[in-house]
Amino acid sequence: MGNFIKQFFDIKFWKFILVGILNTVVGMGLQFLFFNLCGWNEWISSLVGYILGSILSYFLNKYFTFKNKDKGWKPIVKFALNIAVCYGLAYGIAIPLISMLCTANSWTMFGWSVEKFAGNFSMIVGACLFVAFNYIGQRFFAFREKKGESGKQ
Repeated sequence: MGNFIKQFFDIKFWKFILVGILNTVVGMGLQFLFFNLCGWNEWISSLVGYILGSILSYFLNKYFTFKNKDKGWKPIVKFALNIAVCYGLAYGIAIPLISMLCTANSWTMFGWSVEKFAGNFSMIVGACLFVAFNYIGQRFFAFREKKGESGKQ
């Protein structure tokens, strides 16, 4: 178990976190801009933010974090599939759950309506879930090392 923990939280994990911070600034910034200034709903706002942020994430994680050498469409398709599954899981859990909790308990802040607060809060919770699902998916599916590749960075 100790070896698994060391492998899971190696330098790739920390590079992923660094890339994630940059990607979060871009993707979440766009989401909140679309939701609050453009008036788009949380599904469309988060989806467009994730698509644009994922383009940045693909290149940074492929070449910087995981140093993946695969060429062609296969790594792009695997990455896109991973993003789609992680997005669907994260926001499929966060949006209905947070909406239900906020509505049932009349939670709100900043003078927002319950719906506006729930939309903003659900995007934050969805982003947290997405990060966890996405790291696992990128590390062990999209950019998985082939047997014999060195784990040393």
